Amino acid sequence: MGLDYRQAENTLIQWLQQQVKDAGAKGAVVGLSGGIDSSVTSVLCKKAFTDNVLGVIMPCYSNEQDAEDAEMLARNFDIKYIVKDLGPVLDQFLLTLKGDQEKTEGDLAIANMKPRLRMITLYYYAARDNYLVVGTDNWSELETGYFTKYGDGGIDLAPLGRLVKTEVRELAQHLNIPEEIIEKKPSAGLWQGQTDENEMGITYQELDEYILTGEARKEVEDRVGELNRKSAHKLQPIPIPAREQLENK
Repeated sequence: MGLDYRQAENTLIQWLQQQVKDAGAKGAVVGLSGGIDSSVTSVLCKKAFTDNVLGVIMPCYSNEQDAEDAEMLARNFDIKYIVKDLGPVLDQFLLTLKGDQEKTEGDLAIANMKPRLRMITLYYYAARDNYLVVGTDNWSELETGYFTKYGDGGIDLAPLGRLVKTEVRELAQHLNIPEEIIEKKPSAGLWQGQTDENEMGITYQELDEYILTGEARKEVEDRVGELNRKSAHKLQPIPIPAREQLENK
């Protein structure tokens, strides 16, 4: 059964309002990447909290078009936003860790530092304004672990967590997100030319159909299973030893 996107919009707005109220917070801070997930999330937060929402654009040796799209989205929907270039912060971090500022394209250890620096930035503004950090992860990403632990996975709320990527795209059309954002190739922006589908090895259409119906080609089923197993630790509580194993018997 397909989603009623008007109902989905209203439900998610009310859900966000209730979650923030229950936490004793005032609103939401969202990282604006210029992609479809952050665009949908920020527009829902704007509808939920009016002026008590802050979008933070955090380029870090990123595609310049992404920041431009993020600013366009914020202006179109009257979302208060700030721009913080984290490139110099990454340089200083690498200088401390490596003794130089070498950045190797495709180095995952360095690439994952970018969303982790963004997470720290978002929590600074959340603490300053008594907001919650609202994440942009969708169901497809959560199912495959396609997010950085303690990076874009370091959030308080995940309103898109039960919408697959193709549903997020349809919700974006319902919300009148600009077409150039909707049609953009999904990318985590970890390095130049990086795309979600190339890195996962399957398309979102294949992944989403498998999540929603349980049906897929064996290659897709095997790949999703592999990604899920490798990333299970990202969604599980931190392992701790059982107390009884430590006690004398």
